[in-house]
Amino acid sequence: MSRLRKAPEDIRERLQKILEVLQHRYPQASLALSYDNGFELLVAVMLSAQCTDERVNQVTGTLFKKYKSPEDYLQIAREQLEEEIRPTGFYRNKAKSLQDCCRVLVEQFGGEVPQDIEQLVQLPGVGRKTAAMVLGNAYGLHQGIAVDTHVSRVAQRVQLSSAKTVEKIERDLMQLVPRERWTWFSNAVILHGRETCTARKPRCTVCVIEPWCLFPEKNL
Repeated sequence: MSRLRKAPEDIRERLQKILEVLQHRYPQASLALSYDNGFELLVAVMLSAQCTDERVNQVTGTLFKKYKSPEDYLQIAREQLEEEIRPTGFYRNKAKSLQDCCRVLVEQFGGEVPQDIEQLVQLPGVGRKTAAMVLGNAYGLHQGIAVDTHVSRVAQRVQLSSAKTVEKIERDLMQLVPRERWTWFSNAVILHGRETCTARKPRCTVCVIEPWCLFPEKNL
C-alpha cells in the first residue's frame, strides 16, 4: 500500500484543479484506436503493446474487415495471423495471446467479451490496463483506471501517487478520482502524457497542469 493511500486534503485540492484544466483541454478525451465494438477494441489494445496507435489502426483497418468474431481468429493458422499483424511488432507473442484469448472467449463466455473486470483479466494477454480500457470505452463501465506508461509518469510527476507499481498507482488514483470520471481521466492523462508530459523532455512551459505539478525537474 502506497503512502498516499489516504489521499491527504492537499492532494485532493490539487487534483480538483488538475481535473478542471484537463476537462477544459480534453473535454471529450477518447482513445486513438479505431474500433466498432468491445471485441475489436480488445484486439486493438492487445496489438498496441510496444506499438503506436497509428500503426495498429493501419493493421486493424484490414484485420477487422476479415475477422469479425473470436471464432474467426481461431479458424486461421497461427502463421497467417502472425503475418497479418507483423507490423505491430512482437507478432509471434501477440498472435499466440490473441488466439489463446479468443479460445477462452469462445469456450467460457460464448464468444462474448465479459463485462466484468475480474473475468476479463482472466483472459490470456489481458491485464487490468487493457480490461479497464475496454470496459470503460466500449461499454461505459468504470471498473478501473487504465494505468499505462503515460498515466504512471504523469501521476508520479504531479505526485498524485508515490507508488512504484501500476497496481498501486491505480489504487491511489481510484481513491482520488470520482468513479464516473475514471475512463475520461485515463484517456485525458494518456493524451496529456503524449502531447506535453513526455518521458524525455516534458514541455513544462506549455503544460496546463504545471501550476499544480510538484515534479522537481521541471523544464521551466
